[in-house]
Amino acid sequence: MLGAIDHVGVAVEDIDSALPLYRESLGMPLVHREIVESQGVDAALLDIGDGHVELLAPLGPETPVGRFLAKRGPGLHHVAYRVDDVSETLNVLAAAGLRLIDERPRVGIRGSLVAFLHPASTGGVLTEIVQPAAGGHPA
Repeated sequence: MLGAIDHVGVAVEDIDSALPLYRESLGMPLVHREIVESQGVDAALLDIGDGHVELLAPLGPETPVGRFLAKRGPGLHHVAYRVDDVSETLNVLAAAGLRLIDERPRVGIRGSLVAFLHPASTGGVLTEIVQPAAGGHPA
């Protein structure tokens, strides 16, 4: 059901300040940057192998990432898994008893469809499932 790890989300205070570590020190190319208003983030994707590191900076303190940073500080925010059909995967996961944050997919970065699972159901890790946009790159 779950495909490859699509990306690892990392919460940062400011993407421009974080990019030199990932681009220059770690050698990851920046492949996409986008404001995702619906999720309240400035997001940047950097390539690593077949997946990405997604840097997430909050657009404000009351956004999910803003609250995360206030409570936990910068660092690992979530792990995202690529799937062929996010709606079907949500149905299977709900039937298996997993707690969903999103009962329906929403639009994520680069037009992908995404949904989150509650960390209480996934060993304390915020988990995202991602269906890349048709004809597009993986999220």
